[in-house]
Amino acid sequence: MLNKVFEPIKIGTMEVKNRLVVPPMVVNFANEDGTANERFIAYIEEKAKGGWGLIIPENYTMDPEAKGFLKLPGLWNDDQIESHKELTDKAHKHGAKIVVQINHAGRQTASAITGVQPVAPSPIPDPTIGETPKELSVEEIHEIVEKFGDAALRGKKAGFDGIEVHGSHGYLINQFMSPFSNKRTDEYGGNIQNRARFALEVIENMKKKIGEDFPLIYRMSVNELVEGGLTTEESKVIAMMLEESGVHAIHATNGVYASAQYIIPPAAVKHGWSSDISAEIKKVVSIPVITVGRVNDPLIAESILVAGKADLVSMGRASLADPYLPNKAKEGRLDEITRCIGCLQGCAGRNVLQLPVQCLVNPMTGNESEFKFEEAEDKKKVLIAGGGIAGMEVAIVAAKRGHEVHLYEKNNKLGGQWILAAVPPSKEELNTFTVWQKNQIEKLGVNVYLNTGLTEEIVEDMKPDTVIVATGAKPFVPNIPGKDQENVVIANDVLAGLKDVGANVVVIGGGAVGAETAAHLANHNKKVTIVEMMPEIAKGGEPAVNHFLFKDLEKNKVQILTNTSVKEILNNEVVIADKEGKQSKLENIDTVVMAIGSRTVNELAAKLEGKVEKVITIGDAVKVRKGFEAIDEGFRVGFEI
Repeated sequence: MLNKVFEPIKIGTMEVKNRLVVPPMVVNFANEDGTANERFIAYIEEKAKGGWGLIIPENYTMDPEAKGFLKLPGLWNDDQIESHKELTDKAHKHGAKIVVQINHAGRQTASAITGVQPVAPSPIPDPTIGETPKELSVEEIHEIVEKFGDAALRGKKAGFDGIEVHGSHGYLINQFMSPFSNKRTDEYGGNIQNRARFALEVIENMKKKIGEDFPLIYRMSVNELVEGGLTTEESKVIAMMLEESGVHAIHATNGVYASAQYIIPPAAVKHGWSSDISAEIKKVVSIPVITVGRVNDPLIAESILVAGKADLVSMGRASLADPYLPNKAKEGRLDEITRCIGCLQGCAGRNVLQLPVQCLVNPMTGNESEFKFEEAEDKKKVLIAGGGIAGMEVAIVAAKRGHEVHLYEKNNKLGGQWILAAVPPSKEELNTFTVWQKNQIEKLGVNVYLNTGLTEEIVEDMKPDTVIVATGAKPFVPNIPGKDQENVVIANDVLAGLKDVGANVVVIGGGAVGAETAAHLANHNKKVTIVEMMPEIAKGGEPAVNHFLFKDLEKNKVQILTNTSVKEILNNEVVIADKEGKQSKLENIDTVVMAIGSRTVNELAAKLEGKVEKVITIGDAVKVRKGFEAIDEGFRVGFEI
């Protein structure tokens, strides 16, 4: 079935062995001086080993004052060439083609990052940044054009197989192209030809310095998805202009910082959502078109290609989740692919904090140079209490290293609270990770005991070298008058299908569990009210994830009462008070759902003290946190044993 994705294709003079592309993703691994280090090189090499046809590492800056992030690779001086040559050599060793994307952030950066005032076509601040940029003069524009060309030449000298011009996502070239950000009235503003002038001059300058035939890709935001921004029809005209200028391929993406939920879309956005937009670009050009946007499965990539919507498919976060996706797909090992779940916790969530990117479902991401799956010299007998995601992760890593692993789960299935987290709308892909973990545990021969909690007696009988306590957490129920009434249920029991609710529901607690449970019930035709003591709901959630969650709650007319506490639960009423203490009642309530939070469960560790050589506690059994921390801890502890 997977035929088209593994067909070779030419981009200009460059032949790519398959249609699977790693698009540029800022990972914050490079040195602050723009050079590549061991971590950055190992991260890219892993993808080359994994079988990706084309790798575009991330946006390289052509001027230190053009950075959008602190730790971006750069090609603004010749001293940077050598380290990036080592990077390209490693990629080529495994048969991948590697292209460098060159960028200037324009107004989508801050003086705190660059040390200078941002620049832009017009002195209008980006809505997400707020810092007013300096309007570029024509002379300054020409200087930047030259720097783009110089950086492209350094990229060629560093061994890259081609250049990608970053004309998308609201950065400087895109800012000139778009009426959303370009309000000029000189030769660089106004009509579409003038707004495209800067991009065309950059392309011309690059081609003059790297040669007419050196592969050149242009990445464009076809639809900016903001009021007054570029739309698909206008971008079709731009695409034709780009082809005429000598570009060898178009990388069709969408969005700017003000619509960032579509640049790195969460699970609420449908798979391959932008391929229909890419198909519009493909209609007007004869050069290859690369599409991108929530493609996390090679089967989806195949369907896009077979449908003729694009010529290549970028699978960015899919490559973070599993750098070996192409090889596994080609060998028919689809069940072994770790799929991106669209959570954004390790990638976009860390990216915006200027932290090194990781991946919730693949803790090896960014740690390729630190961890190697080698057999442990001293094989241990390991007992694990708890079959949630943390317990399963440590079991997988320990088993891969050759330890004898026994996993005990008190319930009748593995997965813990992660299974419940997959129930609300747009969260179902969490199950793909549970399925993958269970598959790995079976393949690795981990001994699994369901309906069996790990006890002192079992430990004494088995005589393990190490016990891992991953017993998780349980829901917390506050001492609200009326909490024991029959119409009061726990959110976990509702999500598990153990408790029914009536038509009119109050959810107490507006954290992630409360808000998502409310969305789940509202999507099943329940009238729902959320009561939350804090000023906002879903605090700490990833912005793009919350964007779609809030839209869902609004669409389903969920009433949200913040700065509000529950004073008492009656038969069919809930007494509430605002922050001033003024009380009122919610009436005709059929069911009250408790979603206040969870408390750590860990009684075993203390009981085993002095009885086992080593006892390690991980996940929510240490402290209630997100899935990212639980899996990362399980992974790291698996290497400690």
